Amino acid sequence: MPLTVGRFEEGVPADLRGRTARGTIVNAAFTVGTSAIYVVQGVVLAAVLSTYVYGLWGLLMAAYMTLLTLGSVGIDDRYVQQDDPDQRRAFEVAFTLQVLLAAVFAVVIAVGMPLFALVYGREEIAGPGAALALSMPALALQMTVWVHYRRMDFVRQRRLMLIDPVVTCVATIGLALAGLGVWALVTGALLGSWSASLAMVRACPYPLRLRWDRDAFRDYLTFSWPLFAGALSTVLLIQVPVIVSNGVHGVAAVAAIALATMIWQFTQKVDQFVTATLYPAICAVKDRRDLLFEAFWKSNRLALLWAAPMGAAVALFAGDFVHHVIGEKWRFAVPLIAAYGISAAIDQIAFNWTAFFRALGDTRPVAVGSGVALAAVLAIAVPLLVADGVRGYGVGIVIATAIAVAVRLWYLRRIFPGLALTGHVARGIGPTLPAAAAVLGLRLLEPDGRPTAWILAEVALFAAVAVAATLLSERVLLRESLGYLRRRAPLTPISA
Repeated sequence: MPLTVGRFEEGVPADLRGRTARGTIVNAAFTVGTSAIYVVQGVVLAAVLSTYVYGLWGLLMAAYMTLLTLGSVGIDDRYVQQDDPDQRRAFEVAFTLQVLLAAVFAVVIAVGMPLFALVYGREEIAGPGAALALSMPALALQMTVWVHYRRMDFVRQRRLMLIDPVVTCVATIGLALAGLGVWALVTGALLGSWSASLAMVRACPYPLRLRWDRDAFRDYLTFSWPLFAGALSTVLLIQVPVIVSNGVHGVAAVAAIALATMIWQFTQKVDQFVTATLYPAICAVKDRRDLLFEAFWKSNRLALLWAAPMGAAVALFAGDFVHHVIGEKWRFAVPLIAAYGISAAIDQIAFNWTAFFRALGDTRPVAVGSGVALAAVLAIAVPLLVADGVRGYGVGIVIATAIAVAVRLWYLRRIFPGLALTGHVARGIGPTLPAAAAVLGLRLLEPDGRPTAWILAEVALFAAVAVAATLLSERVLLRESLGYLRRRAPLTPISA
């Protein structure tokens, strides 16, 4: 029988497994679509703009995301997790907190971005950076989409969220072609944020009212402070390599890190949309450890089926991507791009572990995991960056990622004592191994000069072998997922 739960829409029980499976498809389509938009935008800008301007944008985004990350203190997570009988009141409390946070960070960004410009020694980013403070009111208004997220109404949520990347892409490319340089990226981002915010407010089922509730705010604080500590670690993880690379190797090294990060984020998209789909569902069943375990191992195996081949493809074809797509001016970044591909694949192991601890209300492990990841980057990746540039930094990132994964697995064994890690990882990465081996074998026969037709043949071979191996090894799991999409139970039960 389908698992039903009544928290998403008043009086209407939800088929939780079916809704989650269908939501995964909706989120996948949204993620693939927005990823394609961002990749097109990034590739066009990399081709149109100079590496200097692109590097300035990398510095600007590093500073902006640093400050914005500090504001990611889990208000949205706590709102989705709560089970207040008066959901209108719960919305007003969360909206009040988000407005207060946005007001604080508007000032922080307006003051902090010029300070980052001084730290970087690039005063030309001070004005564009301060202008990004205008995005804070828009981000506060965008919390209205959380209502649809909590109800797992993913179609409405994603339709509203699609407005931002579409408007941003069109505006940014147009303004860049008009010669506005770094201001094109800032203006495009602001236009996208405000366009989406206005649409989200119109679609919100609750009026925008402020409500002060001391007890509720105390609960939010208890939930959020470890997430803030984790965000602070993430901030330092972003900033220290950027500052070091800018000071030791120049803005071109920052540009390489920004480019590699953009490609890395594309390989992580399954992580993002699966976690986004699962979180409200696991909050609904947080008292059922058997269902939490089922959600964990199935989601992780499915994500590895995407991330492992994507990471391997990035590593195998990084040089071809540079040569044929964005130009030889990026040749120096090839080792870093390849390393980021490997790191992305490793990072998918237990990728959504924080969602389970957040759903259980135990957020301290998140802070510890972020702290260990920061320590690994500072102790390993940054010294290698200084000694061997972006090549060494890539090696360090792979090692640091492996350490971070080990920590998350240690914590997960506390809530899932029977976790069969080796089998899950082997099943997840298994289809990638013959695909990579086939490409490497074909390269032993390749002619001089690597003609374009040969490269396309390698890509096609890699994709064909990976898909075939996936269908062969995981047909039962895939059949179950499709069964939920067809509104029926799985034909064959799957054991963990």
